[in-house]
Parts: sequence; C-alpha cells; structure tokens
Amino acid sequence: AICASLETIMQYQMGEVYEPDLSETHLYFYAGGTYEAGYVNLIDAANYLIEYGVPDEGCYPDPHRAFDYPFESLPGWENRTVKITEWGWVDHDVEAIKEALIEHGPLIICTHVWKDFYYYLGGVYRHRWGERVGGHVVTIVGYDDGHECWIVKNSWGTKWGNKGWFRMAYDADMFAEWYGEGTGIMYIDGVHGNLKPDVPKVQIETPTFFHTYIFDIGFPTIFKYLSIQIAAARIIGNLEVEVAAENTNRVEFYIDGVL
Repeated sequence: AICASLETIMQYQMGEVYEPDLSETHLYFYAGGTYEAGYVNLIDAANYLIEYGVPDEGCYPDPHRAFDYPFESLPGWENRTVKITEWGWVDHDVEAIKEALIEHGPLIICTHVWKDFYYYLGGVYRHRWGERVGGHVVTIVGYDDGHECWIVKNSWGTKWGNKGWFRMAYDADMFAEWYGEGTGIMYIDGVHGNLKPDVPKVQIETPTFFHTYIFDIGFPTIFKYLSIQIAAARIIGNLEVEVAAENTNRVEFYIDGVL
C-alpha cells in the first residue's frame, strides 16, 4: 500500500501518467518485515523511506515463494531510490481525510478485515456478515460524495473486487488503530529521487504460482496449501515460459539453483 501511494504521487509530480514500479519486497524486508510474521511495521517502513528510500522493482523482484528468501537487492540499489521527507497521521474524520487527500495525495490506511470482504464483487462495501479474520493495509486514492464512500486500491490482484479496487463506505468502521490512538490513516509527503528510472523490467507471465501445468496446459492447484507445494508452480512435462520484458535483451532463469 505504501508503494502504491508513492507510485501515484510520483506520477502527480512528473505531470504524466506512466507505470512506475517500486520494489514492495525491498521495502518489506529491509524495513524489518519477515516471512514468518507476514507484515512489516508501517512506522518502520515510513521511517525507512525517509532515510534510505525504496528502489525500483528491478532491484528486488517479488519472488512469491517462501524458499526464495532471504534475498538481497542488486548492488547499487541505493542510487535508484525514491524517498519521502515526512509522514504523519490523519484524523478519522471524513472532512480531514478529504483535505489530506487533496493536500498530500493517496493515503495509506490500516484496516480490519472481515470474512465478507474476501467476497466483495462491487458496490459500496461495509461489513455485513462473518467474523473478523485479520488486518490489512490499503490505499485511499479518492472519494465519492454521491455514494458516500472512499475509492480504495487493494493489493490482491485484478481478479479481486472491481479489478483490484473497491469502494468503502464513509461509515464502514474499518480503520484500525494498531499504533495507538489516532493512528491508522497515514499521509506521506516530499517525494523525491529517481522518479522515472530507465531500468529493465521483467515479469514472468507463465508459469503462474499456485498453478499446475501438465504438458503446457495449466490449471489452478486444488490443494494449494499442502506442503508438497509452497506457492511455486508444479510442472509436469514441457512448458513454454512466457516473459514480459522491457529495456533488456537478455533474461536468465534459475531452476533449483541451476542457471
């Protein structure tokens, strides 16, 4: 969520729409997050952005697999970072949140998650059924007074919700004060640094994690949480690998540690 906010503010400052891609994985682990914990302290992440910044995705791609950790960013990542100069908390008041959006741009919010949130398909969300199952961090990018809701970007991919987005009612009561009273809605400001890096971008389109491939035919893995498979794709027979690549003329693959 914090990188999503940064990427939007970067476009504001550049005065154009493009697709900046920062390394969420770098920020997560370098700011103190662990695979076992499943989260990073948001205050630690914000302070890390002030002191060190976050590099582009090419410095530390998201490997999606537990056994790919630990990993280190590429040498020289320090010269490819985007930083902020300040951050702070916003009052849990509709007008205060609107003013912060206008002044600072997208806001990072800590939210409670109820079971029904997983099944959101569209419309204005407010909790209706199911127990609370945990917490999450997402990004408010705007508001809609006509429907009395916030426009929010999630991080669960485009197949969830409205192509990865949802609308949260003003009175949804989702804000979580994990860091003390008055916390839960964070603004960041003073974004500066390598706002438009001309670096290689590589994205593996096929194979997809949590999928099984039998002679080039893929389908979602049914028993995805068994120990036999930890997110990585299972491949039986030959498979044509599909890669989207920009600003590069060579891509190397490692399979079980072998180039």
